[in-house]
Amino acid sequence: MSLKRRCEHVTEGTNEAGSGTLLNTIYTELYITEGQSEEVDTQHEVRQLERTSKKNIQDTPIKCQDIFKVLSEQQRHIRVVLTNGVAGVGKTFSVQKFSLDWAEGLENQDISLVLPLSWRELNLIRDEQHSLLSLLHVSHPTLQKIRAEDLTVWKLLFIFDGLDESRFSLGFNKHQLISDVTQVSSVGVLLVNLIQGNLLPSALIWITSRPAAAHQIPPSCVDRITEVRGFTDSQKEEYFRRRFSDEDLSKRIISHIKASRSLHIMCLIPVFCWITAIVLEDMMTRDQRGELPKTLTDLYSHFLRVQIKRKKQKYGGKQRPEELNKADKKLLLKLGRLAFEHLEKGNIMFYSEDLERCGLDVSEVSVYSGVCTEIFKRESVIFQKSVYCFVHLSVQEFLAAVYMFHRYTRKDIAVINQFLKYSEPKDFSWFAGLLNNDPVTSLDDFLMRALMKSLESKNGHLDLFVRFLHGLSLESNQRILGGLLDQRNSHPKPSRRQKHQHLPLSDGDEGSVSPSGDPRVPEVKEEIKEELSEIHCSALVYLLQMSEEVLDELNLQRYKTSDEGRRRLIPAVRNCRKVVLGGCSLSEISCDSLASALWSNPSHLRVLELRGNQLKDPGVKLLCGFLQDPLCKLETLRSVRDDPVLSQV
Repeated sequence: MSLKRRCEHVTEGTNEAGSGTLLNTIYTELYITEGQSEEVDTQHEVRQLERTSKKNIQDTPIKCQDIFKVLSEQQRHIRVVLTNGVAGVGKTFSVQKFSLDWAEGLENQDISLVLPLSWRELNLIRDEQHSLLSLLHVSHPTLQKIRAEDLTVWKLLFIFDGLDESRFSLGFNKHQLISDVTQVSSVGVLLVNLIQGNLLPSALIWITSRPAAAHQIPPSCVDRITEVRGFTDSQKEEYFRRRFSDEDLSKRIISHIKASRSLHIMCLIPVFCWITAIVLEDMMTRDQRGELPKTLTDLYSHFLRVQIKRKKQKYGGKQRPEELNKADKKLLLKLGRLAFEHLEKGNIMFYSEDLERCGLDVSEVSVYSGVCTEIFKRESVIFQKSVYCFVHLSVQEFLAAVYMFHRYTRKDIAVINQFLKYSEPKDFSWFAGLLNNDPVTSLDDFLMRALMKSLESKNGHLDLFVRFLHGLSLESNQRILGGLLDQRNSHPKPSRRQKHQHLPLSDGDEGSVSPSGDPRVPEVKEEIKEELSEIHCSALVYLLQMSEEVLDELNLQRYKTSDEGRRRLIPAVRNCRKVVLGGCSLSEISCDSLASALWSNPSHLRVLELRGNQLKDPGVKLLCGFLQDPLCKLETLRSVRDDPVLSQV
């Protein structure tokens, strides 16, 4: 009964009391698959979504209620399940649905006890000493009378949700061996022994994580890997139909999302569907003359404005609902600082001390809860302490960009230089001629150096932040945010980058941008004769795609670089008339990147040279999907002569 009360209500965006909805009334089935790619995916999660959305995936679907069931004769007993999925894709909702179905007597009744323990909760006691028995007593008060012998005979399921939020150092290779549920040790050591099976070897373990953090669990400890893929196209439509009773409104919203590839891809994520629904409902149900948002920066700028308006309508005030007062602006910039500083560190969960370091106190967040609850939320957890987070990682990235752009407009040299201090590696010397000498007074310079900073990251954790920075340089988005950015103090002359389309979240590999912008790029192309590192190639493809001039020919054989470097150059295909990829050792990943570029709009490509590559079936199928598309404008394809699939196309 306790677990049912805990799981039967859910919230979207906010966790404030009284805001919950019955889970079973809104739950939309998620697409979950068994297995994952062989390599650990460390790309930014948005790029993972972009790539996944283009593939015709034939993975085996599995329902969350069945993740511990043996589905084939080849599978052995499944004790530990690791579930991957990008932020906001529905991992926690799946855990909650599984737990609720068990508590209501509908599913998995062979399990004696389901014990949810989120990593964000466990962080609060990471420095304490416990036995497994005492840990259960403090985490679930209803289990105070449970005895040690009960744990050894019952069939238990421990659910550890949100490994990516963990602040533990899990030492699987060297740790104290524990096999007794009454033996006391650090919480981290208890968890490792439980996962490895030294402690309660018959207990089932379910761990959820974002992909980049999943490697913390050794493969030898895991019996099944599943992945939450979010919503399929039909499930996206079902979500909006269930959310709005007005059928006409839901149809208009679905139609707009389908028309914007960026929004359509991101609506794989349920939390993003919620953000989109809030903005489009507001704009479609009032006298709205402006254009509906099509890019993420535009959408998130409107989302912030909607939250400000709701706060004004709830608490009143002399200003127009959408206008910022000083208190609102001060609070949002403090939240932006928190978002930025922890984005750099890779943290998405915050505690009271983290807020205090950024000038925020708990009472301040509570007072302005009307503007905060759907941006930044507080959760009262089982240990009677509070933990805070943004409603989605992308909201943290957006507010971080707002904060940093505001620092730029205020000419805060100390903050800017601290952020950019590692953004000039020696191998960028050839690139330095494009940059102005003063990074503080030149917006072009600032944005380019921020791009270089993001390229240094191995897991792309600053990619979306940098794309938002470019979007915020547009006057249209500055107007939406109404004074929050102090745009009156920004660069005295309009920057070239303010004139071109900013970085839309679509079609992208490294630095995907619209093909317009900096006319200086053609000069650079002719000057590069030295061997290019992979980071060179990432920066170069950015410039090639921003060029106002469409390239007549791009021949990757002429660039001295590695195979990975050539793969990074492939997205420039979208801004070329002829592309020669002969003998470039195209892999499936390369074909995926190529297909993404080919599907871009507009696409100028008319001649594609692929001879000299041993394409495998998955890569060929990706290209065939493009070639068979009615919108394909390719006129000439030169491929391997004996390739029967491409020959038929």
